[in-house]
Amino acid sequence: MTNDSDKINADGAIGRLKTKLMRLWDYVNNGIWSDPRRKGWINLLRIANLSVNSFLNRDIQTQACAMTYRTMLAIVPALALLLAIGRGFDMQHILQEELFHIFPAQQVAISYALNFVDSYLSQMTGGVFLGVGIVFLLWTLISLLSNVEDTFNYIWGQKSGRSIWRKISDYTATLLILPILMLCVGGISVLLSSTISSLFHLKFLTPVISMTLEAAKYLVTFLFFTAVYMLIPNTKVKFKNAFVSGIIAGTGFLILQWLFVTGTLYVTRYNAIYGSFAFLPLLLLWIQFVWVICLAGAVVCYSSQNVFAFNLAREVSGISTRYEAMVSVAITAIITHRFIAGATPVTARDLMNYYNLPARLVTDITDRLVAAGIVSHVVMADEKDTYGFQLSTDPATLTVGSLASRLYNLGTADFVPEFNEKFPNIRLTFEDLENNFMALADKTPISSIKIEK
Repeated sequence: MTNDSDKINADGAIGRLKTKLMRLWDYVNNGIWSDPRRKGWINLLRIANLSVNSFLNRDIQTQACAMTYRTMLAIVPALALLLAIGRGFDMQHILQEELFHIFPAQQVAISYALNFVDSYLSQMTGGVFLGVGIVFLLWTLISLLSNVEDTFNYIWGQKSGRSIWRKISDYTATLLILPILMLCVGGISVLLSSTISSLFHLKFLTPVISMTLEAAKYLVTFLFFTAVYMLIPNTKVKFKNAFVSGIIAGTGFLILQWLFVTGTLYVTRYNAIYGSFAFLPLLLLWIQFVWVICLAGAVVCYSSQNVFAFNLAREVSGISTRYEAMVSVAITAIITHRFIAGATPVTARDLMNYYNLPARLVTDITDRLVAAGIVSHVVMADEKDTYGFQLSTDPATLTVGSLASRLYNLGTADFVPEFNEKFPNIRLTFEDLENNFMALADKTPISSIKIEK
């Protein structure tokens, strides 16, 4: 009897544990987005949830594969530009040492690439080939950066990127400034090391100096990823989100470097299989992992900055047409009241914070209102990167009926061949319903809609 009761108790405990785990899993996956609390641990769960889902839904692995291919095409032109600038300052050796130090796992691959670069630069000595070569070099690198921007914009959900002229100007400036920054970092590191060693002849300070310089290089790695996450996407990215993501991605990059440097067993196996070409599969694998880490950091940056935009996401995705119409009227009424009062245009953040409207719903509805010509974007005077919504139609003629009609008819129509002939009564039925609705709805001006905070 005792054994049977113990077994029953054990089964009951396991069943309760399974139930709790299932509830926890359901909360983490779905319930967390309906939780109104804004506690720190809840926000971390939301960010983790959104990051994992975004990573899987946006197929980051495939994006990383595509970027690996493009990076392979751009390696030699990139190093050629880097060393050409270095030779201009007579500091190409410092650049090479910096490359070996930054990428210790790929010293063999860098050595091979530098040999190609020497041949590449030796051919670009003058004449037509010099001009064509420089144009091809810059175009290859600009194309790579443009593809990187497109990938980041895809992660951030930005439908439009920079203009072609802005890409050329921004990317060319970046390609010219980055080698100079590398020279400065390398030169400053050597200068500090030699200066401190000459000033302080104490041997016990040498490890401290080395550790300090190494920590500074780690910080540079974090700041590099931070700059990537802030500057590449065609949208405003907050520094704190970019910096945290930069630390995560930078740490992952440094761990990857350590794994490749210490993984001598796998290098030996690749040498046995591929011989002198063993560096090539290792290089491809390393570039693939680097892009996965970089894009994963971009996903974390996007998730941390937009975590509250996904509150009530499941409810918004299944919103009824009736309720969406009600919220559309409410948002239009807010904008209309502000316009009549001569107040500052309302922003998307105001609609979310003051009226508890989900960010995704605000974005969807305001986009439709702009497309219908009811409201327009206005750049805010105090925040250049933020825009508000201004009424772009006469408030005296704006009624619930006219608003509904413009939203209702927004989009393409009458494109199915012979639709009216095959369904002759449908158009007449809808016209009768619309006329009856408009007769009532036109009696309610948008400006008469009451708003209470």
